Amino acid sequence: MSKADKIFVDMCRDIIENGWSDENQPVRPKWEDGTPAHTIKKFGVVNRYNLAEEFPILTLRPTYLKSAIDEILWIWQKKSNNIKDLKSHIWDSWADEDGSIGKAYGYQMQVKHKYPEGEFDQVDRVLYDLKNNPYSRRIMTNIYVHQDLSEMNLYPCAYGVTFNVSGNKLNAVLNQRSQDVLAANNWNVVQYSALLLMFAQVSGLDAGELVHVIADAHIYDRHVPLIKELIERPQFDAPKLIVNKEIKDFYDFTTDDFILQNYKSGEQVKNIPVAI
Repeated sequence: MSKADKIFVDMCRDIIENGWSDENQPVRPKWEDGTPAHTIKKFGVVNRYNLAEEFPILTLRPTYLKSAIDEILWIWQKKSNNIKDLKSHIWDSWADEDGSIGKAYGYQMQVKHKYPEGEFDQVDRVLYDLKNNPYSRRIMTNIYVHQDLSEMNLYPCAYGVTFNVSGNKLNAVLNQRSQDVLAANNWNVVQYSALLLMFAQVSGLDAGELVHVIADAHIYDRHVPLIKELIERPQFDAPKLIVNKEIKDFYDFTTDDFILQNYKSGEQVKNIPVAI
């Protein structure tokens, strides 16, 4: 069975059985009807995914691979902060009339900085180091830039990645300040697993581990029944992800370069209420 499913089920059960509820506390998020959106959470959740063993996509329900990769390319490859460059409508609620989400996400990736080796933005600095200084302990990105927070329509949730090479294996730690487990957990895991695979391929490395660190892993009160039903579903074997080996430059990747083979999953969870 899929190891990603087991990790997800164990995490959700732990949150529901041992988490802390903010039911009697003042909270920022609201449901569409104006009701406070309370959560039950665990602090400091750490999940490890060995990409050499399987691609960690859920089989309990489908995760839409191409849409997830389109979004990660929107941030890391296009370095865009405009939803007009994105195929999905995930970010529509946070965009202004011109489509901009402010100085958030892709905007921070395009800002260049000066180094002794030259001028790079954050993505190109990572790619440079993976090829020229792979055993550095300083290969990392950060988009939670305090001086720009007031001009971001949404503060970054997944905000930092640290890359680390051991032997010929590329590993990464994804740091996330907050996560809506039902809506976003496997979505983010799939995205950053794909990113790690891309970076490894263009750097002549093998993909190793993705370690996902979530400071506040929470389940919204109206999501608890949905989660309880989801984690009791049948689980299937993990599919195989095929990545186009002809791609040697990160900026040449498209969503068409990824194919899932033998992906079997349960039905999608429909009508998930979203807290804003």
